[in-house]
Amino acid sequence: MADHQGRAARAQLLTALVPLTIGAALTFAVPVAAHADGGRGGSVGDCAGRVGFVCLSVHDRTTTKPSGGKPRPKGKSGTKPVEVCVVERLQPQPPASDPVWDGHSPKDGAIYLRMCNWQAVGSAAAGATSAPPQIFWAAAPPAVTVDPLQLAHEAVDKMKLTGPDIASPRADGVYAVGVPMWLWADRGPTTYGPNTASATAGGVTVTATATVSKIVWAMGDGSSVTCSSAGTPYKPSLGKRQSPDCGHVYRKSSRNKKDNAYRVAATSTWSVDWQVTGAGGESGQFTETRASQLDVVIGQVKVLN
Repeated sequence: MADHQGRAARAQLLTALVPLTIGAALTFAVPVAAHADGGRGGSVGDCAGRVGFVCLSVHDRTTTKPSGGKPRPKGKSGTKPVEVCVVERLQPQPPASDPVWDGHSPKDGAIYLRMCNWQAVGSAAAGATSAPPQIFWAAAPPAVTVDPLQLAHEAVDKMKLTGPDIASPRADGVYAVGVPMWLWADRGPTTYGPNTASATAGGVTVTATATVSKIVWAMGDGSSVTCSSAGTPYKPSLGKRQSPDCGHVYRKSSRNKKDNAYRVAATSTWSVDWQVTGAGGESGQFTETRASQLDVVIGQVKVLN
């Protein structure tokens, strides 16, 4: 009987408190970008066995696919939603006589509420069926557990990195078989770098810097060109010279290809260096890719006798 009354009291307390705490929880639980080797959320009031205000449960991270064939296309980035859980101290605290204390005294600790964003958004906004928020007692405020690599990926997402800003070849350009084609991309903070951003959670700040380390050009004729730079811009005074660092020569026309054009895809590899703010802070590296593409028409040069 006492246990039944205790459960009923918990239900009444949650019913009364959730409308008051849900807004604060959603404000606190800012979305955090996922990374491939993330963990899963834990039991009541903890994250993967460790108590924490911020619990990150990663589902997936998408890879960037080439964008549409526009004259100056840019790649797109994207991440699938992740589950973010928060633990908050209830305000106000329930009276000492409330069964939710489960025999503990308010002098010995406090009552906390654990809620995940899929619960909060699903229940309040989308009307989805989900488990109710969880309430528990703890002797001390839960310690913060934050994955700095998780924050580094969030910082990169803030950069809005794209695929190469292709300057050559051009979709409206005129190109011929056997004539050297110079490949290059315009440099910018979001298309080549360097680009720097920071992300913070639970008092931990991570700063990440991303720079393109290489661009792989798939030329559409079965060949690819790997360039360690953005390429060198062509000048008419150079005539039919080959590019010193990034170029290609087509050996066949594109007349038998779809739309009479070769599909050129340029994929950039972004090298990311991240560092936790403060002396002796943790650091690391990872890479991400972005891509752009366009169609190029290659004609056959006709020689008149």
